[in-house]
Amino acid sequence: MTVRTRLCDLLGIEHPIVGFTPSEHVAAAVSRAGGLGVLGCVRFNDPAELDTVLDWMDKNTGGHPYGIDVVMPAQVPAEGAARDLNQLIPEAHQAFVAQTLLRLGVPPLPDGAQAADGVLGWLHSVARKHVEVALAHPARLIANALGPPPPDVIASAHDRGMLVAALAGKPEHARRQVASGVDIVVAQGYEAGGHTGEIASMVLVPEVVDAVGPQTPVLAAGGIGSGRQIAAALALGAAGAWMGSAWLLTQEYQQLSTAPAVQQALLKATSSDTVRSRIYSGKPARLLKNKWTDAWEQPGAPEPLPMPLQNLLVSEAHQRLMHSGQPDVVPMPAGQVIGRITEVRPVADVMAALVRETGEVLDRLGGLR
Repeated sequence: MTVRTRLCDLLGIEHPIVGFTPSEHVAAAVSRAGGLGVLGCVRFNDPAELDTVLDWMDKNTGGHPYGIDVVMPAQVPAEGAARDLNQLIPEAHQAFVAQTLLRLGVPPLPDGAQAADGVLGWLHSVARKHVEVALAHPARLIANALGPPPPDVIASAHDRGMLVAALAGKPEHARRQVASGVDIVVAQGYEAGGHTGEIASMVLVPEVVDAVGPQTPVLAAGGIGSGRQIAAALALGAAGAWMGSAWLLTQEYQQLSTAPAVQQALLKATSSDTVRSRIYSGKPARLLKNKWTDAWEQPGAPEPLPMPLQNLLVSEAHQRLMHSGQPDVVPMPAGQVIGRITEVRPVADVMAALVRETGEVLDRLGGLR
């Protein structure tokens, strides 16, 4: 049974499944499989690199639509280059990070490896450059992870035939987004990986659906990793599912994250092995719970810095943790649904299983009447 909702016609896709990912290989594979792959842009400090990747997306989605996701905070944060912003980081925070790495036995970066600048995509100015690059490509959707984009961004996207989506963690957020011109609301529940709010999906999704009314499609996000959960989202009134953690253990994702410790940590994790913390970016985000996250919860640990300073503080530490080969320290955003994923599979296989199970569940539920 093929499940179609109005989202399919709106986006020009076969299945009401949106796959959010920082990997262009995953995003393209989701689109080729009939969903909408959405590429997270925050990792691209250099807009020219994003442009190159979107050129690749244009050629490798098989003519199917795709989207991009930017991070534009509602309030413009401090601006400047990484070198300038680093001067705003307290010495006590830097000392804590250094001491924690030493205590955890994390080695320095390998010879020849250069410390990165950290993620600058959370800066308003960089996110705007991401938008400018994206508007020059035939993306079908532009989404903002931190609420509605500025009015001029929404207008520019609409002028180019793009739809605009925004993530919401509360019904009042969703109302404001629709009032600002957003076309699709992503109701992201507490279970989700990365930046997330405090209301669980089972409660949040119908609240958002009711808040925005029947004219605005709502995607359910957070805790969705199977066809049963997609069917549950549809029952709650959603027009489709927005999924992120479900792709972390796909074969295509391994091209982005080649550190074996990451895959080992994800495969071992249960639904109880995540924690919501500000230590990754400065805003609440769900990560794998491990020795690194535990260190920040100990007495005497400093409070995380605001975005984007926190990520700049820990950027080199993240590199060292990833290269350490220790699964129990990797700094990895992941949702609670990661506990359902127990093997590495191609995106096409994951999509086929999602579509098949969603149809089977809806058939079974239809038989209960």
